[in-house]
Amino acid sequence: MAIPSSRQEFKDYVLRSLGRPVIEINVDDDQVEDRIDQALKYYGDYHFDATERTYYKHQVTDADKVNKYITLPENVIGAVRIFSIGDPMVTNNLFDIRYQIALNDLYTLTSVSMIPYYMMFQHIQLLEQMLVGQQPIRYNRHTDKLYVDMDWNKVTAGNYLIVEAYQVLDPDTYTDAWGDRWLSRYATALIKKQWGSNLTKFSGLTLPGGVQFNGDKIYNDAVNEIEAMEKDMATSYSLPSFDMIG
Repeated sequence: MAIPSSRQEFKDYVLRSLGRPVIEINVDDDQVEDRIDQALKYYGDYHFDATERTYYKHQVTDADKVNKYITLPENVIGAVRIFSIGDPMVTNNLFDIRYQIALNDLYTLTSVSMIPYYMMFQHIQLLEQMLVGQQPIRYNRHTDKLYVDMDWNKVTAGNYLIVEAYQVLDPDTYTDAWGDRWLSRYATALIKKQWGSNLTKFSGLTLPGGVQFNGDKIYNDAVNEIEAMEKDMATSYSLPSFDMIG
């Protein structure tokens, strides 16, 4: 069996994992689609392979200055920071602190140690961080609005803001995601739970030949599988917590 590379192939794969077409899976097609969406949502929220760091470029408009926020794409799940709006250490002229240090202390890069130069700028950056700090931001993924708490008058319409953020990968674009082992197992368990839930409506019903539905057993097995996989996600597949707003 080839590794799934599309939503339909993924759907067929997880249903075969449950026994189709040898046995009938008593789950409606819409319910299968819902459980796949649920699996993708959980996968995107927690799996380290489901997201990537990105640098989003936004051109400021007059409306942004009035609203005091910018709108990020739907697939952005968290904003880390925005790049400084103007570097206080750089003026691009003779009074640039980097130029002055290089002019007075670095006569040649071949005979002078770079360590004092490097340590000096580490110290300057520390002072900048303590006295100026990073630009405060507020972001919620349900509104897609990134509020930047600053004086918007110092930003000119047409300039750019660069946001460091994390975005969820689209499996229809990056089709390797459909072949992720954890995702397929989790989607299978969710559909199995739905199957068991559907069959519990017929508990106690005896079919010809004395056969009875055992939806409770299917449901409970699926619940246990889901709980084990979500614990495995937290310990083996999730990145450690870090400072991200969203």
